[in-house]
Amino acid sequence: MQLKDFYYDLPEELIAQDPIEDRSSSRLMHVDRENGLIEHKIFKDVIDYLNEGDCLVINNTKVIPARLMGEREGTGAVIEVLLLKRRENDIWETLVKPGRKCKPGTKIIFGEGLLVGTVIDVVEEGNRLIQFEYEGIFEEILDKLGQMPLPPYITHKLQDKNRYQTVYAKHEGSAAAPTAGLHFTKELLKKIEDKGIVIANVTLHVGLGTFRPVKVDNILEHHMHSEFYMIEEAEAEKINNAKKNGKRVIAVGTTSCRTLESATGEDGILRAESKNTEIFIYPGYKFKMIDGLITNFHLPESTLLMLVSAFSSREIMLNAYEKAVEDKYRFFSFGDAMIII
Repeated sequence: MQLKDFYYDLPEELIAQDPIEDRSSSRLMHVDRENGLIEHKIFKDVIDYLNEGDCLVINNTKVIPARLMGEREGTGAVIEVLLLKRRENDIWETLVKPGRKCKPGTKIIFGEGLLVGTVIDVVEEGNRLIQFEYEGIFEEILDKLGQMPLPPYITHKLQDKNRYQTVYAKHEGSAAAPTAGLHFTKELLKKIEDKGIVIANVTLHVGLGTFRPVKVDNILEHHMHSEFYMIEEAEAEKINNAKKNGKRVIAVGTTSCRTLESATGEDGILRAESKNTEIFIYPGYKFKMIDGLITNFHLPESTLLMLVSAFSSREIMLNAYEKAVEDKYRFFSFGDAMIII
């Protein structure tokens, strides 16, 4: 299976640069996963595709303001640090620019000394391990100094940090938002629950690897980045009960989908667990848990486009994307949504 099989032509002006004012007023494309029939709706109409007893699974990860701008001690050179993963205590795996100026032993000063980082090692893919020193609470300092790590295709400055956060964000740890969830409001979630739909939470901390391009022509040679997920016992029970009762499990976003598929055994039972996953879903994959997927429109030749193509078919998805381009849907993180069911 070739990378070029997942290419489509996207005019740059369709890449959404800013979130729309009302989260649930974005557009929604319904795609029938079996026959490819398409309907055009508004996101709040998503409730019409959910039935009583269905289980809607949301990823309640919270994005941390992981982008820090500092100065190299001694030279004053500007250094950008992106927090990727907390390793232990105050040691973080980071992406540093420019990396060549940050050999082990380099000290980086943030916020005039409010936070100081020392590079202690260079690891896989040139990432740096940085030990941080500070007084007080790390999260509070990060909230003061850090910026939201917006994807590289968004060039506008985000006016309100909360707009790159779902309304149900709870567990801090993501370097990027689970963007399919950005369309939900508290009011819409309440209406969904009132209709008798069960809402279950999982947590997957989204890594920046989600934006890394696939660099191999044969997609089977691509190595997926690792991401941490956790599922609590009570939430696994909600999801398993829906399946047992013959109801559908609908994942909000590719992150919820990857979590559910990683934690479901060959017996079709979801396990409550905390683990890392490197699951790579592409056409030919047999889904064990999900029956529906709510998602945004993804980059050409991305692993996320491969995932949605696996859930329906490559032909159906590329046709839907062609229609979305024709109808000027907004693409990517702050863009419109699709429900495949």
